[in-house]
Amino acid sequence: MLRPRIIPCLLVHDKGLVKTIRFADAKYVGDPINAVRIFNEKEVDELIVLDIDATREKREPDYKLIANLAEECRMPLCYGGGVTTSDQVRKIIGLGVEKVAISAAAINNPGLITEAANKVGNQSIVVVLDVKKRLLPGKYEVRINNGSKSTGKNPFELAQEFEQLGAGEIVINSIDNDGVMKGYDYLLIEKIRKSIQIPLTVLGGAGSLHDIGQLFQKHGMLGAAAGSLFVFKGQYRAVLITYPNREEKDTLIKENILFHV
Repeated sequence: MLRPRIIPCLLVHDKGLVKTIRFADAKYVGDPINAVRIFNEKEVDELIVLDIDATREKREPDYKLIANLAEECRMPLCYGGGVTTSDQVRKIIGLGVEKVAISAAAINNPGLITEAANKVGNQSIVVVLDVKKRLLPGKYEVRINNGSKSTGKNPFELAQEFEQLGAGEIVINSIDNDGVMKGYDYLLIEKIRKSIQIPLTVLGGAGSLHDIGQLFQKHGMLGAAAGSLFVFKGQYRAVLITYPNREEKDTLIKENILFHV
């Protein structure tokens, strides 16, 4: 059974790291390579790096940046941004990245999931679904291009489809909760967790370790990803990279994890 993971998520914009609120108001928080070095020292479980410019600008992934990140990174690395072909996926894996995240390309061309999985293995293919609430309670839709374009698609049905096509993991990202730091969208997580059998990582809303503990308590073995929690400190959001130490992490998991599927 996959162990619970606590995962910083870093956003790359104009070659620097930023943090957004509801996919807008990007605030510069530092240099990607420096951040990776700090997270190395903190022995993080895994790291997600997403280039939020590449797809919008319709350009290929920044292979030089990816190579530099992979060379520096001592933990499993998941990279996403601008990936539209299986050859790009294979090239990124060849640079030393463990997982490649695709989003808009998976929705526009679902067959890419199968093609990429056949080349590098299902375990290396991650699909990111950026999800926004609809007006009706409990209803959600998937958006692409940094949340600017509606697809009208149901995230739960898409997640099931992508699992069948060969995705090894789903990352569900709440646009409404992004950067707000008031907790995860537990209804969204519950519904997506019931939809799939493959590993799930959730992103959007964590403001404290208590939020991560509550996530583990409610939903057991999954990935708890966060951005603001690990790059900001205090109510004024001063930039400071943090991560729970080994004792804090072990206690968090021991006190909250439910060994269910």
